[in-house]
Amino acid sequence: MSYNDRFIRASRREQVDRVPVWYMRQAGRYDPEYRKIKEKYSLLEICSQPELAAEVTMMPVRKLGVDAAILYSDIMNPVASIGIDFDIVPNVGPVIANPIQSAADVAKLRPIDVEGDLSHILETIRILDRELNVPLITFAGAPFTIASYLIEGRPSKSYIRTKTLMYSQPEIWHQLMYKLGDMVIAYARAHMAAGGKAFQLFDSWVGALAPHDFRQFVLPTIERIFTELSDLKQPKIYYPGVASGELLPTLGKLKTDVIGLDWRVSITEGRRRVGSSYAVQGNLDPYVLTAPMDVIQSYAKQIIDEGIRQPGFIFNLGHGLFPEASLDKLRELTSYIHDYSAEAIAAAGEQKEARHV
Repeated sequence: MSYNDRFIRASRREQVDRVPVWYMRQAGRYDPEYRKIKEKYSLLEICSQPELAAEVTMMPVRKLGVDAAILYSDIMNPVASIGIDFDIVPNVGPVIANPIQSAADVAKLRPIDVEGDLSHILETIRILDRELNVPLITFAGAPFTIASYLIEGRPSKSYIRTKTLMYSQPEIWHQLMYKLGDMVIAYARAHMAAGGKAFQLFDSWVGALAPHDFRQFVLPTIERIFTELSDLKQPKIYYPGVASGELLPTLGKLKTDVIGLDWRVSITEGRRRVGSSYAVQGNLDPYVLTAPMDVIQSYAKQIIDEGIRQPGFIFNLGHGLFPEASLDKLRELTSYIHDYSAEAIAAAGEQKEARHV
């Protein structure tokens, strides 16, 4: 089977014959086969078994026909290597045994040892590099999002402890951001060396910040990460998470290739805010997938129509898949995106040729 590089070409704002599509959390709980695996193994146990993690990663590629795979892993995996004791608790999320509260806690964090502590993740990437006929996206959690777990001790809706540290002890905050930035850089480099074909930085919760606070407390670290990785040829994606539309105008200097958008900002407006030098990815509200198929297709059509007006568009959700999503609907949606966008791109090309005759 030939290699499908449509996702890579779109990431670089090159011409494509149809819009590439993948879904955040596409290897997840919506799939009955995956749920059976989870009855036997926890998320971290799956991650620790390269053959199993690779199989779970490949399942949506085979079942849905998507144009990219995303590594089955968790954003918390690398923090174990820097000295954080945590568990992924069902129906809760990451729970930290000893949350960060002081300068001493930050000082204890050690440099990441990817080869020594996370070799199972690198082996999973190597397996997938051999087996896949689509690009493999690897990923890390961005420093703010990781810090929110490390400081709060578990998922939060208010981020009160995180913001308290940020506002009242900025020197400790910046030390933490620097160490987490180093962690992400080393982790991403190891992924790309092992065979990753693209890298996404998930900043799922940074939309909790005002633009001024984002610029002051977070953006310098994000800029440093992508500057440090800019020598890597693989496309890089920054996903600033949900409710992040007001942050988009601050991202114009990032040395990345793609900006992920959530559903609160249209593709057109998102492009206006980030500027013309980036490809964009998004941005269907995941819960539109609860609607009848004709409604889902109407939403997808609108997104595609806006996306193909300029080079560099990847169809995705504005956030991750949820457990109640339908595998059949996702399969049908993927086919629709491919078929409709192929027709629309061909028609636009014909119109352009006609104008030049």
